[in-house]
Amino acid sequence: MAVSGGVDSMTLLHLLAGRTDLQLTVAHFDHGVRDDSVEDRHHVQALAGQHGLPFVYARAELGKDVSEAAARQARYDFLHQVRQASGATAIVTAHHQDDLLETIILNLLRGTGRRGLSSLKSTDVIKRPLLHLPKNELLRYAEGEGLQWREDSTNADERYLRNYIRLRIMPRFADSDREVLLMIAERAQALNREIERQTANYLHVQPAPGTLDRHEFTMLPHAVAREIMAEWLLQNAGAELSRKLLERLVIAAKTGKAGTRVDINKGYWLNIGRTQLALEVRER
Repeated sequence: MAVSGGVDSMTLLHLLAGRTDLQLTVAHFDHGVRDDSVEDRHHVQALAGQHGLPFVYARAELGKDVSEAAARQARYDFLHQVRQASGATAIVTAHHQDDLLETIILNLLRGTGRRGLSSLKSTDVIKRPLLHLPKNELLRYAEGEGLQWREDSTNADERYLRNYIRLRIMPRFADSDREVLLMIAERAQALNREIERQTANYLHVQPAPGTLDRHEFTMLPHAVAREIMAEWLLQNAGAELSRKLLERLVIAAKTGKAGTRVDINKGYWLNIGRTQLALEVRER
């Protein structure tokens, strides 16, 4: 269980610590951004001890100017390491409904496309049991139970886009606005599942792993070809690409001269043949 020391994760810990059907390890990651962050760790460690739960932590020195993306990557790298070392089946986080809505808005602003509308969800590896609960309900519960938590001062820093959304945009939303966004997320999740099923079926019948039948691909409608290319690269190269680069690759795959090699990223080329498209590992 990821526990930062804030009200959300302290509430989740309080809710799950007494569950006899769960074996929990409390994992705390210190980003090394605030001078007083060690107090967060002490607070979480003490509570884990009170509940008789194993406690694991790590500290990074990411600095005050670290990006949201870099901090998130470092945190999840740590959580996955703890999951594997402890033999846990999943990571549990305290993301709630407000986090879900903020993520939708954030991804819309970043232009991440359909995946961004349903990116914050529970999976087999990451469980998010509080997504149906708004922040104010968690606060009400924590106050009612007399829980103590730490406030992260960086949450007030509006240089971070997520904080700006939380502090400036979300308060303007009526309940009806929240419901509309939640409906959009639900529909996007269903649509994404169907698109992923269809693309998986298409890729399953291709000549070999890491290849595509070029003639079939060229005949696909452009929007469909873009989805196929995105999923193909994600499965075989572990690469999620910007929309701009994805567009360039699809056009090159359909119109490029046979024998052309197109740059994908630091790890792979796209080789364009007369009859097939293939991935080539780049030499280090």
